[in-house]
Amino acid sequence: MPANETVLYRGARFELGRGPGFYGIWPAGAPRPPSIEWWPETPEGWRGAWSRFTGLETPASISAAAPASTIIAAAPPGTIIPAGPPGAAGPRPANPAVTRARAVAGAALLAVGVGVGIASLFPGYFSAASLTQQPPQLVTHAIYLAVWTVSALLILRGGNLARVGALLGLGTSIVTFGFFFADTGTAIAGGGTVGAGLVLGLIGWLLGTAGSVAAFRFRPAEALGKPNGPARDRILRLTLATVAALGAAIAFAPSWDSYTLRAPGQPVQSLTAGNAFANPGLVIFGNVAVMVLLVVVVAAAAWWRPVRLGALLLAGATIPMAASAIEALVQVGEAVSPTQFGISRAQASQAGLTISSGLTPVFWVYCAFVLALAAICGWMLFAPRRANRAASPVAPWTPASPNLASWNPAPWAPAPAVTPASPAAPPAPVETAGPAHSGDATPPSGPADSAVPADSAGPADSADSADSEGSAGSEGSAGPAGSGDSAGPLSPSLG
Repeated sequence: MPANETVLYRGARFELGRGPGFYGIWPAGAPRPPSIEWWPETPEGWRGAWSRFTGLETPASISAAAPASTIIAAAPPGTIIPAGPPGAAGPRPANPAVTRARAVAGAALLAVGVGVGIASLFPGYFSAASLTQQPPQLVTHAIYLAVWTVSALLILRGGNLARVGALLGLGTSIVTFGFFFADTGTAIAGGGTVGAGLVLGLIGWLLGTAGSVAAFRFRPAEALGKPNGPARDRILRLTLATVAALGAAIAFAPSWDSYTLRAPGQPVQSLTAGNAFANPGLVIFGNVAVMVLLVVVVAAAAWWRPVRLGALLLAGATIPMAASAIEALVQVGEAVSPTQFGISRAQASQAGLTISSGLTPVFWVYCAFVLALAAICGWMLFAPRRANRAASPVAPWTPASPNLASWNPAPWAPAPAVTPASPAAPPAPVETAGPAHSGDATPPSGPADSAVPADSAGPADSADSADSEGSAGSEGSAGPAGSGDSAGPLSPSLG
């Protein structure tokens, strides 16, 4: 076993242990392969791993691998699952009061930021015109505020939802830094005044970002940890997400807006606008920051584990890029003023000039890459759950012991009055009618005359029980699988 992985509990066929940022289950024996199923190193992950482990093993065969002074004894049937792994090396549980305080503080900062952001929609943004008078930009800011609102509500719920909300808001805040910086550069470089709406918007962004950071607890094992099993899926996910992010970033730079000018007796003129590099230096820096931060956040999200949490970070980064595409579509429906081309309205009317707007092919390429990011986000969010439901809980797990197929449980030694037929026979049933039956019990004469009831858990039945209940354990079941038939002290031991 690698030095950074530790066995916590051992059973007859499997071992439960800890690796960097995860809890995993290994087949018992040597040489030991990578973990074949793992959970995040969280209290919820520990409960899921313990439930899964006790569903695969007979509780009586489970023993702790840590020193006796630091272990939590394996729970017998009907007892409470341990709250955490044994030993001082386990993750220190977070103080509930501190965790709740961080969540409340983060949600409060986000709520105030959303309130300030709503207030920024009404005063002048670049000059006298407010965002409410500019529908394309109003749509993008409304989308940002909606994401931060959802993030605040999720954080306030606490538990795993707080982490989900923090990652969602953090992804949006990181990417929108470039957009707000570009807006500030536009106001400064254009010689105009920085409107009150822009100032309030920047304050709202700072508060929203601070709230997401306050509620977010960075765990290096999640963002930076190496995969604990085959890395093929993780590398494929990273490659696809990075390619889609690079494509979106590259397509973000060229001109999206296309204008066609027509006048009687004059040749048709076509113009494009919106190139990210045809701007003052501060605006270019903001646009480049958007592209770079998008790629970095998407790559981190694709590498994140658990995968579903990475999907939320990816969603937060993708939403602002989708908002930019929506802004461009809304702008196409707006009337185009001839003053944008240095022509007064009177001159345009006198010349019979008409201006129509459209979108360049590069814009549609950009949309395709953004949709690809959204599809990867959905894949990361739902594929692990579907895989857990579709996969057989026990069939893929091949213990290293070559004698497992021919293994038979050790015969149970009952009271002197009852004896099993042979070592290979299932354990004898327990007669509950009273002492009068104990003198009549006789060993069965053979398999055909066996007195074992139909619901007795022999070796084959115990495997079926693990198959039928194991997946529920991995989805967060509350108790060990198959404990209804094999949990009593009379069940065969896997040791």
